[in-house]
Amino acid sequence: MLSSYILSLREGLEAALILGIVLGALRQMRRRDLIASVWLGAGSAALVSLAAAVLLTRLGLELKDPAEAIFEGLTMLLAAGILTWMIFWMARQSRNLKADLEFGVRRAMQGGRWSLFGLAFIAVLREGVELALFLTAAAFSSDARQAIVGAALGLGTAALLGWLLFAASVRLDLRRFFQVTGFLLILFAAGLAAHGVGELVEVGWLPSIVAHVWDVNPILDENSAFGQILKSLLGYNGNPSLTEVLAYLGYFGAVLLGLRRAGRRRRPEPVEGSAAAAQAQD
Repeated sequence: MLSSYILSLREGLEAALILGIVLGALRQMRRRDLIASVWLGAGSAALVSLAAAVLLTRLGLELKDPAEAIFEGLTMLLAAGILTWMIFWMARQSRNLKADLEFGVRRAMQGGRWSLFGLAFIAVLREGVELALFLTAAAFSSDARQAIVGAALGLGTAALLGWLLFAASVRLDLRRFFQVTGFLLILFAAGLAAHGVGELVEVGWLPSIVAHVWDVNPILDENSAFGQILKSLLGYNGNPSLTEVLAYLGYFGAVLLGLRRAGRRRRPEPVEGSAAAAQAQD
């Protein structure tokens, strides 16, 4: 439930920020007559996302082994891949998100109501379909009911934070928020990748190399209450194969290295002699 809550909170807050920026731009431009089109687009995207989540979950539950294990494994790997893309995208775009959206609103206004409908629909649909895929993978790795409860709580919290940010002028360090949740999502995605690999090992698509590297279930059973929490959030496995361990560590290391390199590229490099030139001009 905790992983579903964090995922829903992050995705929901992103959607709330996007809608808040779009609605705020319309208010500044004194085009309140177009606000209804934005809400209609957002609501339509939410319904499509909900339908996608229901279809994905029902499809997975109706399959039988080995098709069920293959579907679950591929879904988890796909969710981990999209989640990774989202983490890198937010790391690049978080600084310019508001300016880019306001520019998009101005362009969409030239096309009228349907353009704003499309802007809100696509923005919310991207977050919603991603969340539907993540929740499907989370339901496979833990419990469907807990995933639904966690998602409802996360979306409710995101809606409240979004309202506070834009209606009550409450300041929130969004950069720090996305850094913390981003690290938690990396752990969750690493667990999804390892779990997905484990499903493919189970059906024989991948070799296990070593069947069980260790077995700590007698100490902390993965099926216990605390074990289930660790399993849903971090991909905990009491007796993983070597392939699963390598997948977890390889994913975690690759993403952290990629984020570190991306951070270095974003930092402006000091120009040699610039300080001396500035002093000479003074």
